[in-house]
Amino acid sequence: MLTGHRTWIFQNKPVILTTGTIGGPFEANGNIPEAFDILHDDIWLQQDSFEKAQQTMMEEACQTAIKKSPIDKEQVEFFISGDLINQITPTSFAANTMGLPYFGLFSACATSMESLALSAAIINGNGANYILSGSSSHNAAAEKQFRYPTEYGGQKPPTAQWTVTGAGCALIAKEGVGPIVTSATIGKVVDMGMTDPFNMGGAMAAAAADTIEVHLKERNVDPSFYDLIITGDLGHVGREVSLDYMHGRNIPIEDEKYVDCGLTIYREGQPVLAGGSGSACSAVVTYGHFLKQLIQGDLDRILVVATGSLHSPLSVQQSDPIPCIAHAVSIERSEIL
Repeated sequence: MLTGHRTWIFQNKPVILTTGTIGGPFEANGNIPEAFDILHDDIWLQQDSFEKAQQTMMEEACQTAIKKSPIDKEQVEFFISGDLINQITPTSFAANTMGLPYFGLFSACATSMESLALSAAIINGNGANYILSGSSSHNAAAEKQFRYPTEYGGQKPPTAQWTVTGAGCALIAKEGVGPIVTSATIGKVVDMGMTDPFNMGGAMAAAAADTIEVHLKERNVDPSFYDLIITGDLGHVGREVSLDYMHGRNIPIEDEKYVDCGLTIYREGQPVLAGGSGSACSAVVTYGHFLKQLIQGDLDRILVVATGSLHSPLSVQQSDPIPCIAHAVSIERSEIL
């Protein structure tokens, strides 16, 4: 399964059987509302905290994926997921509701592809038949923890990004009909010495470029092998920085085939500054938008590179640099294999 130093090839072809995607009112007014199974018109979701609202969305995403599948919840062996909030409590509380054996992850906004890579690796090695894999975030919960409560009305620079309110979950199976998870390249922590928590795209750009470069080298493929190379939430700033880096390394990625979930989810005119972000960003856009294009035959192969900033409020207050990571997973339309 291991190719090179950081890449797994999944020879047993784990299947993305079904997905569940949940969004909030801001996402409903965005660029891809059809990508969501459920859209809420209130960010509270009738809960008494934003964290509980996020938990509810994660539960809904899991339940939706199972409901769309031919199996019962009791047939799922593991739930692998995480989020941005302290001690990943929304996900852990959702795991309590789901009542499934649970791996809790934290790779910030890279968690979606970390969970998918691990799920595919376990299934590829006959460690399970069905795994729920996903991630979630909530704009108001993330703002409260990492920046300022939204009620404060603090001004942000143009490099800042808008955290997605949503949850995305995929049911990964040993066999069945659906897009195939073909490989994964595990990221390493990259620290560019940046300390500005309002420029996550710039901080994460080098980690994305590093993982893409290693993936292409270890799989011995050209960027043109993929119809799209999709980053998680670099936004306008990080996308341009990472493109410049890769072009400087003679990696021939075409501009129109290098897209970002944070630039896909919201429409022009929404006040998102540099773009969308959050651990739900790559999860909902990948599972709700790009997988549909694979299933419909509009795409054959995609590489999803979820990017994460591994800082905490405390590390920022102590003026520590911001370490970042990116995990890449390749997904293919099953008919082309």
